[in-house]
Amino acid sequence: MSTNANGMKNKNVLYLGLVSFFTDLSTKMVYPLVPLYLTAVFGVTPALIGVIEGVVESLADLLKVFSGLISDRFQKKKALAFAGYSTGVLYKILLVAAGSWVSVLLAKVVDRFGKGIRTTPRDMLIAESAGSKSLGTSFGLQKMLDKAGSALGILIVYFLLIGGVEDFRRIFLISSIPAIMGLCMFIFVKERKTDQPLQSKKRFPFFASFKKTDRRLKLYLLVVLLFSLGNSSNVFLLLRAQSIGFDDASVILLFFAFTASASMLALPLGKLSDRVGRKTLLVSGYIMFSAVYLGFAFAASQPFLIGMFLLFGAHTAMISGAERAFVAEIAPSELKGTMLGLKSAVAGVALLPANVLAGVLWDAFSAAAPFAFGFAVSLIAALILILFLKDERFSKTDSRK
Repeated sequence: MSTNANGMKNKNVLYLGLVSFFTDLSTKMVYPLVPLYLTAVFGVTPALIGVIEGVVESLADLLKVFSGLISDRFQKKKALAFAGYSTGVLYKILLVAAGSWVSVLLAKVVDRFGKGIRTTPRDMLIAESAGSKSLGTSFGLQKMLDKAGSALGILIVYFLLIGGVEDFRRIFLISSIPAIMGLCMFIFVKERKTDQPLQSKKRFPFFASFKKTDRRLKLYLLVVLLFSLGNSSNVFLLLRAQSIGFDDASVILLFFAFTASASMLALPLGKLSDRVGRKTLLVSGYIMFSAVYLGFAFAASQPFLIGMFLLFGAHTAMISGAERAFVAEIAPSELKGTMLGLKSAVAGVALLPANVLAGVLWDAFSAAAPFAFGFAVSLIAALILILFLKDERFSKTDSRK
């Protein structure tokens, strides 16, 4: 392949990363405020927040498998991703107009609907733009820019709060500006044209193809299902910080520390997964999650909890690039988008009960209970990977074009 073609592919990954940067800048100007908004303005309890988060996040993950199917069949990945990112602007408008927690739920449903249909086609665009030996690096670059946008958005909110801006609705409206800037980045994104224009009319038998899928991928999907049962919404991390004395502005700053940590480590850890294989990063990420949740369960001081937020960012960086690269490189070529979406859908199936259970455990026992449960479940998931997932250099032995 020519140098110019390679350069275009690298730019494609960069522009898709910039889409994520601006979109997550916008989203994270809102995300840490919503639970505070729900509790302070509408008097919502942690249990109800768990239900709300579970419903909307499950919706997003379940939709990813359908967007993957559509992407595989019709090959309109750019258009589908653009449509999904467009809902971010509508989300902010609905939040400004919200008059009850039900209205906030509706707004979040709209936002997560968009996330559900945009993530898989975006990941497919990244996978097809990456070299066969740089999947981890490409996904790591996207995650780095994604989390950098998140960190900047959170930092903006922090300074607005300490500067005396208490009108959440005004912040929601301002956050729509970077969302629009993210949409503008699609002007520069190129989609690979298929050599077979009739390919979109082919029907690939999903179940027949799934039966032939690498057994390691099937095992990993089961592990994702188990792990997700203990991986409740990050909203509970913020509520946990409040429970040991952090004020609203400090909670925002903690979330900034988490996202900044994830951003700084995403690219180097993505590159590392290209060199040492995905299993090493996946197992390490699950073990770190166990340690972090154990820390959240028994945190007794604010400095200790700050360290846990930083380590949680490292866990996110370990997992995010490695798992998507793992799925993309060993999935059947005709079902690559479907399998990327299926991985998210499997997590979505568990996410609703995970968040409901976390809220119930919090209310019925203590703030430590949901984190103790997450610690145990993630440790079991890590042990399954260690014992049963074959230790191979995935990126070097199983990559598929």
